[in-house]
Amino acid sequence: MATIIDRVRAYLGSPQGKEAVEKAKRMANDPQNQQKAKRFLSRFRSHR
Repeated sequence: MATIIDRVRAYLGSPQGKEAVEKAKRMANDPQNQQKAKRFLSRFRSHR
């Protein structure tokens, strides 16, 4: 039985997985998405 890690590795090696990784990289480079991520993380950091 394949572990979840093995399944993730298999997916990331597939054409669909590679496209998903490229899409995530493009989204991470977008300044608006970076700002959204900073606001999201600051909410969790401020509750400590």
